[in-house]
Order: sequence, then structure tokens, then C-alpha cells
Amino acid sequence: MYIDLFAGSGGISLGLYKSGWTGLFAVEKNEDAFSTLKENLIVNRAHFQWPEWLPQTNIDINDLLINYEKEIMKLRGKVQLLVGGPPCQGFSMAGKRKGNDIRNQLYNSYIKFVEIVQPEMLFFENVHGFTQGFTRMYRGKKVKGEAYSYKLIKQVKKLGYNVDSDIILMSDYGVPQKRKRFILFATKKSDPEIFFEKLIKEKDAFLLEKNISTPVTVRDAIGDLEQRYGQVHSCDSPQYMNGIYGEITSNYQALMRANSNNLVPDSHRFVKHKLETRELFERIMNVSDESLRITPQMNLVSGLKKRGVTPLKEDCICSTITSIPDDFIHYSEPRVLTVREAARIQSFPDDYIFLGKYTTGGRLRRRDVPRYTQVANAVPPLFSELVGLVLREMINNE
Repeated sequence: MYIDLFAGSGGISLGLYKSGWTGLFAVEKNEDAFSTLKENLIVNRAHFQWPEWLPQTNIDINDLLINYEKEIMKLRGKVQLLVGGPPCQGFSMAGKRKGNDIRNQLYNSYIKFVEIVQPEMLFFENVHGFTQGFTRMYRGKKVKGEAYSYKLIKQVKKLGYNVDSDIILMSDYGVPQKRKRFILFATKKSDPEIFFEKLIKEKDAFLLEKNISTPVTVRDAIGDLEQRYGQVHSCDSPQYMNGIYGEITSNYQALMRANSNNLVPDSHRFVKHKLETRELFERIMNVSDESLRITPQMNLVSGLKKRGVTPLKEDCICSTITSIPDDFIHYSEPRVLTVREAARIQSFPDDYIFLGKYTTGGRLRRRDVPRYTQVANAVPPLFSELVGLVLREMINNE
């Protein structure tokens, strides 16, 4: 039995479901992200044994700790696994790292929850930037502070856990993405190094069982979702067009489509680009044969105003998917990726449905969690499934 904190749209929980775990409940503050998790893992899969005292709705972890303190205390010693990691935006190298981002302090709430519940094992995930201290001015000089990863490890050890951590590259585990993540594993009963050793040892057999091999390229991931295969009106926003499936051309595509019986993929809605935008994208696509991030400062393309965009190449591995749609240009079509294409690159299967609005902008980015953000913030379910298998094996061997 496990609990998922900062669950988002359910990437970790989906992987644990596929590996045979049962969830107790999931904690997610945002309404749209929780609606996606609920639709897929509560309504469609009945994955959680949700307690009667906790409403099946979005909730902030601090409200949970305050309003249900007695109920949470009764869970002490009854939970095998706690998974999750606080929001990563304040730490991310892909965004504007801010040491004073209020979301950075949520790891304190995580520690408080661990202290109360005392689960047998902890699985914690965050961006690579979680291991980098923030720079601040001290007496006129720039001083680098202590990394949050180091703070977390110290506090978890104080609670009586054996702790180990590593930086994991998701492309090594069948995910078509150069996504580096800080992974912490802590346990009270065994050597935590065993977890990382087993991840590496069992990876090849896991991928063989899935019938995929690394690296998985962008075309391997989304080649059957190209716009040229045809379009229909989107079922959730008829003023937009939704792509339809093309022929399966890779084992990865077959894996993602295994349980999807629809002709029309969910959330495969194309953005309406102006002619000048498509022409700009075409110029960017022709700059290089490599998948390079193009910025205005490089003076390679006229008309580029945003801070940077990456034209994907069909035989490359995608860099880390972000919540901003126009950070990437499709490898063969002058357009941004759809939510479904981003979800494929994150290893979400096609029968996993995303709810809520598609995107947002400006100051609302700090509050809203639209579909693109739900996908980008998730832990890849394919990796999470292997994590779940390894953890089950460790428990069975104790």
C-alpha cells in the first residue's frame, strides 16, 4: 500500500498500478491535474482504496495536515511506501530558477508528513536542479547556498531512514527523452543502494518484456501521429482539429497504443498557427541537421523573438519536455507538439486521458495546471513501472 504526494496527473501512480501496487490515496492541490488522475486511476481503473474520511478531490498538503491530522496519525506504521516530490518549477534548469519561490518550501510539508506517517520506504523525485544550491548576495559577494537535496537527505536521515540518491537519465529506461531527474530512495529495513543496483540490473529484462530497445527516438515515439494522416474536429473543442492515427511503425508506438481502441487519439489537438508562424518554424527547422535550441542571440533566424525554441529531428532523443508548447517544433511539420505527442514522449499510454484546458499563459502559469503542464510535470509512467517492480521485489525479499 502506498500514498502519492504532489501526485499531479498521476504519472507515478500509473506506473505503480501497472507494477501491481495498490494505492491508498493521492494528494494533489490543482483541480485540473486531480481531475485527470481521478478519471484514469479512480474511475477507470479503481486503483486506490480511498479512505472514507478523505474526500476524493484536490487538496493542498498543508490543508491535509491541518484538517486531517488525527486520521493521518492513525496511518503510522501501516503504509509501505510514500512516493512523490514537491513542485519542481522553482528548481528547474529549464525555467527561471528562483530561490524564493514559495513552492520550494513544500519539501518541509513533505518531511512533516513522513515524520507523522513513518512509511517503510520513500521514493522522492525532482529535477536535477534540486541538487544545485541557489546563489545569493552576501556582503557584496555571490555565495552559493546549500542544495535542497542535501537538506532533504539530512532531515530524512534524522527520521531514522537509510538514504541513497542518484541522478537518473530517463532515456536509459526506454523513455524517448533526455530527462535528468534526482531520485532519492530511503528505507528503514535494508540498504537503499540495493534499489539503484536493481534498477540497473533489471532494466534490460524489463525493456525486453516491453519489446522496446534504447534509444527510443522522436519518430519512434510519435511517428504515427503526424498531421498528414488526417484530421477531424476535436471532440472537446470543435473549433480545433484533432489528428487521427497513422500506421504503427515502431514497437514503442505499439506499446503506447496497446489498450487504445479509438481512431482518434485523446488530446491530439493541433494548434492554429498563423501563416507567418508556420513560415518562421520552417526557417528554424532548416537551420541545422541537429536538434539544437535556437535563440534570438544566435542570429540564425529572422523573426525569432522568444527566448528559445528547439526544432526536433526524427532520429534524435527529445530533450526534457516542458509545459510551454512552443518550446519545440515537430520534426517534419511546421507546428508545435500536441498534448498527446508530449504525453507519448513522457511514456503515457494513449488510453490515459487528460482533462482541463490545454494551455495557459502569463502570470496564470504559476497557478494553472493545463494539459501541457500536467504532462510535463509528471514522472514518466514507464520508468515508474520499473520502480514499482523493483520495490515489490525488495519487499518480498525482506
